[in-house]
Amino acid sequence: GGNRQLPFNEQQPVNHPVSLYAATKKANELMAHTYSHLYGLPATGLRFFTVYGPWGRPDMAYYSFAKAIAAGEPIVLYDDGRLKRDFTYIDDIVAGVVGALDRPPTDGPRILNIGNHRAEEVRTLVALLEAGLGRKAIVRSAPRPAADVEETFASVDAISALTGFAPSTPLSEGIQRFVAWFKDWHRIS
Repeated sequence: GGNRQLPFNEQQPVNHPVSLYAATKKANELMAHTYSHLYGLPATGLRFFTVYGPWGRPDMAYYSFAKAIAAGEPIVLYDDGRLKRDFTYIDDIVAGVVGALDRPPTDGPRILNIGNHRAEEVRTLVALLEAGLGRKAIVRSAPRPAADVEETFASVDAISALTGFAPSTPLSEGIQRFVAWFKDWHRIS
């Protein structure tokens, strides 16, 4: 939401979402908390930070950028790509989920961040895609929409203390893996 204290930790209030997407995430956490309270069900909510990688959602920025760059079509970068995201490779997300599975909370529901614990500019992502695809992006700049935050950056201290989680895939390596998969899946040489 509108929180500006970085990195985002699980104890920070998230009562002022700036998008409908964020509001639905908060609503889900509230429903899980209530259900856990009413029925004594141990519940862990996981907050994923900008997940990317093979077999990802085609509507996510990294995937749609790759498709556009490969096709020679323009992409839109908000604020010239200066917005920052905590890009987290899918293998790191899975490691966090698996680590939390057999460690249910004993004192009520909990929330855990799973992120790369690093904020990087979107234009860095685009440069890595360009390098991997061997083609320059056609970039159109636009102002940041009101529903987009300037930066995401996950504290992973809580999940690290609980499970030993440590993200291990830097964006440069993860995008290489994604591009290799992308080229193979879309039969691009």
